[in-house]
Amino acid sequence: MSSQRSETNDDRMIAMVLSEEYAKLDGAMAKRLTNLTSIPHVPRINTYFPTYSDATMDHYRLLDRLNAYGLFEVRVSGDGNCQFRALSDQLYRSPDYHKHVRKEIVKQLKECNSLYEGYVPMKYKHYCKKMKKSGEWGDHVTLQAAADKFAAKICLLTSFRDTCFVEIVPQYQAPQREIWLSFWSEVHYNSLYDAREKEVLVAVQISLANISLERSTGCCFNINAGVCFILVESYCLDRLDHRPP
Repeated sequence: MSSQRSETNDDRMIAMVLSEEYAKLDGAMAKRLTNLTSIPHVPRINTYFPTYSDATMDHYRLLDRLNAYGLFEVRVSGDGNCQFRALSDQLYRSPDYHKHVRKEIVKQLKECNSLYEGYVPMKYKHYCKKMKKSGEWGDHVTLQAAADKFAAKICLLTSFRDTCFVEIVPQYQAPQREIWLSFWSEVHYNSLYDAREKEVLVAVQISLANISLERSTGCCFNINAGVCFILVESYCLDRLDHRPP
């Protein structure tokens, strides 16, 4: 009995340490990049598509910047929905809610058309109808609409040669959160996190795998089951807390 109580206390202590580590990471990315000068964001639709050679060079440049600033990408599918998948991952801890994110952004575009139609060189109704379709690429207009809709400052670490940092801020309200995305060669977005968070995500994945193996084989893999469940429960609850309404 005393042994079980000791293990429970150990698990609680580990859970507290994990919570403290998560707290230390809050705002870490913003502090690390405060010395970067951002360029003004101008909403615009997609007009430029790079060659394969240019895109490859741009991607290497972006990877160098990620390493320099201690960031890592959660890579999302390049199926035409990457901007919305990356936004979903930042907002809801999963790219799977990209359809909801797209729906909310298109709703913002329609309801506040006076804020955006001046940046769209086509019939605005046609633009909104096009942007409603799954697989239609997001652009800098949809990024501005996302910043406005979700009251978020969107921070882009880019592969641009001249500057690497772009900020998109809400037009008529103070930002309530930050969203961090990588953007390379005008063609793909990913979700960005502090590199130290990667260790936590990897630990969760290992814990899930070990729990599954122990249940299926009955073998012990020398990892504290209580710690496994705490890691997984913490991760899953965090995702539940961030689900869209």
